[in-house]
Amino acid sequence: MTTPRHLLVISMDAADDHPVRSGELSLALAGAELIDLFRAGAVEVREDRVVPARPSAPADGMLERAFASLRREEPYESVGDWLWRRGEGLADAYTADFEAAGLLTRRRRRGHPFQAGDLVLENSAVRSEAARSWSSADPVLVTLATTVGVPGDRVQEAPSVTDDTVASILAGVGDATLELEAERQRRDIERKAFDNVWRGPGL
Repeated sequence: MTTPRHLLVISMDAADDHPVRSGELSLALAGAELIDLFRAGAVEVREDRVVPARPSAPADGMLERAFASLRREEPYESVGDWLWRRGEGLADAYTADFEAAGLLTRRRRRGHPFQAGDLVLENSAVRSEAARSWSSADPVLVTLATTVGVPGDRVQEAPSVTDDTVASILAGVGDATLELEAERQRRDIERKAFDNVWRGPGL
């Protein structure tokens, strides 16, 4: 099973107590995809540029779509640009893929028998495998999960990432999530300033 799928499972399992924002999760999923493609030899990262390295991707529908979307002309695409472009709406895409595969179901809301409720994870091999990876403190999974806000209980246990390329991708995810939060705060400040202007004194 792939790193993005493990990340989605861990994020959803933690969501009741520690909700994960879809923007951060989407960026982390894009980073997880890139790491899996790199580890499979499907891409190389040359001076921060993502370069296709072979004609096919690992046999996973979402990774195949990720591989198909790679830029294939020089100067190629930076890791940061990949994260933002591929990451747009990616959490929703993975959620839909899980639901289509029967890995998620809609829990009916009490008192509303005909209204679909929240999506919940089914017990499955995917969920069990993700739990084992989390329990073993896989360094990539732990880093990505803590970056999006899953409690970092395993940060002290996880061994450091030794591959420089993987580490650089993880750093890119961290930078992108910080940039996203900064942009969110900037817009919030602008919105409040705009509201104050229209409210005016004494209103």
